[in-house]
Amino acid sequence: MDLRIDTPLALLLLLPLVAYFVWTYWRERQRLKKSHLTVLSIRMIAICCLVFALAAPYILLPIKEEQVLYLVDRSASMKGTEVEMASFIEESLQAKKAEQLAGIYSFSSTLQTETILSNSLKEVPKFTAMKEMDQTNIEQSLQLATGIVNPKKATRLVLLTDGNETKGDALAFATKLKGANISVDVVPFSQSVANDVSLKSFVTPQVAYVGEQQQLVTEVNATAAGQGELLLYENDELIHREAVELVEGSNVFTYKHTATAEGLVKYEALVQVGQDAIIENNKLTSVTMVQSEPHLLIVNGYDTTSPIAAALGTKSISYDVIDAKSLPNELSSYLQYNAIIFDNVPGHLVGEAKMSVIEQAVKNFGVGFTMVGGENSFGLGGYFKTPIETLLPVEMEIKGKEQLPSLGLVIVLDRSGSMHGTKLELAKEAAARSVEMLRDEDTLGFIAFDDRPWEIIETGPLGNKEEAVDTILSVTPGGGTEIYSSLEKAYENLADLKLQRKHIILLTDGQSQAGNYEDLIATGKDNGVTLSTVAIGQDADGHLLESLSEMGSGRYYDVIDEQMIPSILSRETAMISRTYIEDNPFYPTIYHASGWNSLFANGVPQMNAYIGTTAKQGASVIAQSEKEDPVIAQWQYGLGKTFAFTSDSTGKWTGDWARWQEWGSFWQTIISQMLPSYNDVAYDVRLDTDGSFVITDPTNEAAFLDIVAVNEAGEELEMQLETVSASQVRATVQAEPGLIFFRIADEEQAIYQAGLSVPYSAEYELRPVNEKLVEELTKQTGGNVLEEPQEVFRDFTQKGAERQNIATWLLLAGMLLFFIDITIRRFGWSFLTKAKQQEKMAEDIPKQVEDTNVAQLLKGMKKRH
Repeated sequence: MDLRIDTPLALLLLLPLVAYFVWTYWRERQRLKKSHLTVLSIRMIAICCLVFALAAPYILLPIKEEQVLYLVDRSASMKGTEVEMASFIEESLQAKKAEQLAGIYSFSSTLQTETILSNSLKEVPKFTAMKEMDQTNIEQSLQLATGIVNPKKATRLVLLTDGNETKGDALAFATKLKGANISVDVVPFSQSVANDVSLKSFVTPQVAYVGEQQQLVTEVNATAAGQGELLLYENDELIHREAVELVEGSNVFTYKHTATAEGLVKYEALVQVGQDAIIENNKLTSVTMVQSEPHLLIVNGYDTTSPIAAALGTKSISYDVIDAKSLPNELSSYLQYNAIIFDNVPGHLVGEAKMSVIEQAVKNFGVGFTMVGGENSFGLGGYFKTPIETLLPVEMEIKGKEQLPSLGLVIVLDRSGSMHGTKLELAKEAAARSVEMLRDEDTLGFIAFDDRPWEIIETGPLGNKEEAVDTILSVTPGGGTEIYSSLEKAYENLADLKLQRKHIILLTDGQSQAGNYEDLIATGKDNGVTLSTVAIGQDADGHLLESLSEMGSGRYYDVIDEQMIPSILSRETAMISRTYIEDNPFYPTIYHASGWNSLFANGVPQMNAYIGTTAKQGASVIAQSEKEDPVIAQWQYGLGKTFAFTSDSTGKWTGDWARWQEWGSFWQTIISQMLPSYNDVAYDVRLDTDGSFVITDPTNEAAFLDIVAVNEAGEELEMQLETVSASQVRATVQAEPGLIFFRIADEEQAIYQAGLSVPYSAEYELRPVNEKLVEELTKQTGGNVLEEPQEVFRDFTQKGAERQNIATWLLLAGMLLFFIDITIRRFGWSFLTKAKQQEKMAEDIPKQVEDTNVAQLLKGMKKRH
């Protein structure tokens, strides 16, 4: 037991108090009686109790229990050491005492439990799998461990690691452990690698020009001499393959390449050997801005040659023509183009993931975008509430233009167990999107089925859209798959309704028992009901679903990419719920717009048809129909300029426009207005040693730059900007290894693009034990670097103790003494004397009465005798 105080300076108050009492005693010593000295002593003791209470005294009561927490580094750099570390822990547990608690926790980028802290741990369990092993965060593991243990007990954290942290700062956290009952021991372990080849660096020019010869420099590090193969890629296409002789240590290879691709070009280096310990460090990427003439991407939705390419001719802007299925997934593939045209492209062939990447290319990198009409475009293409609709200057819905046909729609959705996860969630989202396209007076039914039909929404007037959407989104997966009875129920619900259009959409990923589908669908057709089917995944009965759609006069969709589902249902709902195609010949009205009026100096050709849309607020309508629908509209979306041309490119809808002498100039005008305005200022973007990016502005206006970082998937990354100087900004970006694209814009919205590679994690570098961190960490916390397992449970230098505060007891004692002091001063010392006398008299009275009674009794007995 140990007595301590928190505020020792409070004890200085005793000095004037003692001086006062000494002076008082000296002055009154001649008159002081014994009773006065007693009162003075009581008063002095009371005041001393209060002063000691102000000093916050406490008693430390020893705690016998001790805690040992094993923290096992399971990051990638420790791969292959699990058995050795488990053996060390198990052997050390043999020395554990009964009063000692032990627990095991694993860590990499975060901490996870293997066994909780207890006094019954004797064996090491099988380690659970680590989800993420590409980082080592020792600081976080120590921080979380201190929250697990009891701070009152003596604690030892045993860290089994190579000390090579890639995230956090363990030594900075160790300073917070000073004065605590926690020490840190370290058991050094390292991965034994016999043979490994890694790419140390891959450098390409930051800026180049088409036709210019570039130097692609690759540095390969090898632990031993041997043979390997070096492969270089440009935008995922192999441009160089070379057998290389590797010496132990650094190997530098230079390849001269003439740039052919344009825009932000991705280069990738890959080294391959027969035996390689760590394959994650064999690949690096780099990005070069290859400047050239503008480059256009035409996505052609026709089976024939692109009508737009034919109108442009061969002497116009450079362009590539692809179909929708060939659209790339990576942002880098879009950034090599300055503008994109979707010509009659159905949305379900694009998928929403690619749409999101295109939206980022337009919004943050200024890539122009135009959608051209046709039977598979705009609302009929299934673009309602997609990222493409977001960036366009028009909405897919027609608002209040004419009387629309009455509609009944029943969605039949497979909710069997095989639909669990992304498929069901996307299907529900697609159904909800279809509901949002309907009018309140339209008829809706929703049937979810597994081994039986479940009528989630009874077929009837829609009414409350929000309630219907919430109901659909609440559907959960069920059991088996039985299609026929659900389809029969849908036909039955629509049969007798007096509606102009009645349609069923069936979505399933499975197969079902046979049924009399021919008669069911034939009867339905007699009642005006049509059927479209969607086969989700390879396990669906495609032959059955395709035949059902043919019999039902609908459409069949074979979905491999689940992201297509929302666009399909949107398209189906649009095709049956709206009269989108306006096919009465008319002369468009042209409004004053820069760059357009000269085209129509000799008049406006007649147009046959277009797709009905609604211009968004803020969009500029360049040409509109007699019904005031937009035919040509444009607006600014982020840094990109986007256009909507609601007629087609073939001449079927455009009529005289396709035979117009200015037809080629028309497309040239759209393209020239789409092209972004690039900044001539060459901003320097570099990866710093701490993982942040430093952007240098030669114009010294760094603080006014608008900077955005986007990854290959088109996702905008979280970023923190710090102004370093007038010419430099530091950007800290949360990004995984791979390519990052920076868009830099000045106050005039002029764009500069740059791409950088975030290399593989330092976890995959071959490094020895970080002895400096190990020694400093143990030194700061009072721990040891352990070599033998038995040392883990050696005697603790610091013992655990529980703090018992005694200030309250001192206050109570002081108050009691003050009460006695006041009582004596109020009633005098004689008060206590009289009280004692009265107490004694009270004790004597019964005795006297008893004696009297005995005497009288004896006297009476004598008289009788």
